[in-house]
Amino acid sequence: MRAWASLRALPRMVWLLGIVSLANDTASDMIYPLIPLYLTAVLMAGPRALGLIEGVAEAASSLLKLFAGIAADRTRSTRGWIIGGYAVSGLARPLIALAQAWPGVLLCRLADRAGKGLRSAPRDALLSLSIQPHQRGLAFGVHRAMDNAGAVVGPLIAAALLAAGLSLRSIFLWSVVPAIIVFLLTLYLKEPANDAPLTRTPMRWTLAGLPPTFRRYLVVLGLFTLGNSSNMFLLLRAESLGVTAEHIVLMWVLFSAVAMLLSAPLSALSDHFNRFHILGIGWGAYAAAYLFIGMLPNASWTLWLAFAAYGVVTAALEGTEKALVADLVEGKRSGTAFGWYNLVAGIMLLPASLIFGWLWQTFSEQLAFGFGALCAAVAAVLLLMWVRPPSVA
Repeated sequence: MRAWASLRALPRMVWLLGIVSLANDTASDMIYPLIPLYLTAVLMAGPRALGLIEGVAEAASSLLKLFAGIAADRTRSTRGWIIGGYAVSGLARPLIALAQAWPGVLLCRLADRAGKGLRSAPRDALLSLSIQPHQRGLAFGVHRAMDNAGAVVGPLIAAALLAAGLSLRSIFLWSVVPAIIVFLLTLYLKEPANDAPLTRTPMRWTLAGLPPTFRRYLVVLGLFTLGNSSNMFLLLRAESLGVTAEHIVLMWVLFSAVAMLLSAPLSALSDHFNRFHILGIGWGAYAAAYLFIGMLPNASWTLWLAFAAYGVVTAALEGTEKALVADLVEGKRSGTAFGWYNLVAGIMLLPASLIFGWLWQTFSEQLAFGFGALCAAVAAVLLLMWVRPPSVA
């Protein structure tokens, strides 16, 4: 009953943003688990091309996240960035169906991630400004849960369309339907009340003025992300173990369903316990899950278990990481803080994906996953030993 009361106490804006994310991820995840198959089976590209596509797209997106976050702070306006960002992504995804070679997929993914870059920091800032401090873990967890709900619905729709005999290209085109719903929903977003006078100040592109603890957090987050390459490599790993396209989609559904169910409760734990401890444990668990997936010898039931375990880890991380940003940087610079957070988390995906793809194709899948696990383990230790301020030690 207490948990239900906490959920009911969340502002309307949390639920609206969550529904928008649900619909958007339905569109995105209709095609996301199919892109590695599309690249390898239709366009005849390999792990290096996948790493380049995902790394470049996410890195470009990250630069826009910082720009949009700073601009949202300066103008105290988040709504336009959110609407525009979702619209750009919704238009870009169906165009993958027209690609005749992997550079065409790269251009579409660049546009899709550009839309994400425009909306992410302003959306996180809007969510942060709409809630009370004691609701941060729960609110960001609920948002991530609804985002992951879309990642369940989308692949299920894709699996049904595959079973009906539709081609991969046709499924990419159908992703425009939920994208239209997203755009219509974003029109209902409203700016939070702010009575302070608007002052025009130069855009600040540095970390100057942000707390030292936050800057240390960004350094360690960068190390963690260096080992946290695109989730598409997990799907490619399943394919390399002999899993069929339909089962790969269902494995992604399993991962997303677990993350959906556990995002809110696991993120809410950080509202009641030390947020640094919860995040450090989560990063350590990520290292264990990545190592386990890399060492699996075949596609038995243990691979399904591994995808479920990875969903648990993801649920514990996503909301907690963002709630910690809101703890460390409050008030009028929250958009800038989330811009920097999203920049670091995104831009490191370029070297992460390039290194992962290179290690996989040059040496072995096991070495690639082992590198990711090592980065996560070291980051967890540094978070608890170096980043925490004395007041929370």
